[in-house]
Amino acid sequence: MAEQRDDGKPGNEPGTDIEPKAGGQPAPRLDEEQLRQFQQFQQFQDYLKFTEAQQQGLVPSQPAQPVTQHYGGQPPVPPGPPPGELVPAPRQRVPRWLRRLGGKLLAWVIVIVLICVGATIAYRQIFPDDEGKTSEQVAAEGGGTYKTNKILTSASPYEAVRSVYDGIAQHGAGEKSMVALVCGKFEERTQQQFAIDVNAKDCRDAVEKLHTEVKPGKVNDYAESISKRSGWPPGASVLVKSCDFIITGGPALGDFTVSTVQNGQWLITEHAPGPKACPPLSPSTTPS
Repeated sequence: MAEQRDDGKPGNEPGTDIEPKAGGQPAPRLDEEQLRQFQQFQQFQDYLKFTEAQQQGLVPSQPAQPVTQHYGGQPPVPPGPPPGELVPAPRQRVPRWLRRLGGKLLAWVIVIVLICVGATIAYRQIFPDDEGKTSEQVAAEGGGTYKTNKILTSASPYEAVRSVYDGIAQHGAGEKSMVALVCGKFEERTQQQFAIDVNAKDCRDAVEKLHTEVKPGKVNDYAESISKRSGWPPGASVLVKSCDFIITGGPALGDFTVSTVQNGQWLITEHAPGPKACPPLSPSTTPS
């Protein structure tokens, strides 16, 4: 016997017609399996509509998923990335303690590098490298190193004085500077005396100032003003007077006391001013 509905009409049992079709013809009868498949098909259509709306931006990217009950089988699988496309792995966050440790290590490395650079600069200032320097440069900068090493090229007192004239004549800017060569011929305390005697503030200034007084075209003549004598008076010191020679092309530089030092070397140990222009030499005093 058919069940009665609230409105007095006979009800439908499970598996019977859902609604009568138009014209009074009953709808096809659905069993339980067909009803379950029909419901799954409706759910799948709803999911496709939701996915399409999400791609068009009509719904939030991550809406709350409604809780649905599935009547058998697996729920529809949402579409994944296209085949062959790589999915980036989630980026792992570096622990905070590791970041702090790395920052401290980097700071210490920078401090150590700065200390090493500063120590290297200080060492080179205190202990300059003599590589590539002439013996006169080493003598001028070292102050007394000739006592233990044969670094002075002057093998005679006249050669020491001739080198002073030659250096002043050949002096130039940059790598052509002859300041170290000229000043290296003097004992350290005598360098300042020489500068005072020629009205300069120091030995470097004396070389640069005297070079400007050498006449153009007379550089070689001035450089060879002091002849290389083969003999000299006996004794540990020899007085070499500029006016005992013919000074050509520039100023006379006064009187030099040249003394023998360690290893058979000659060093200018005293200086005295003299006339910038020497009187003509008599035949008896003309240098040989």
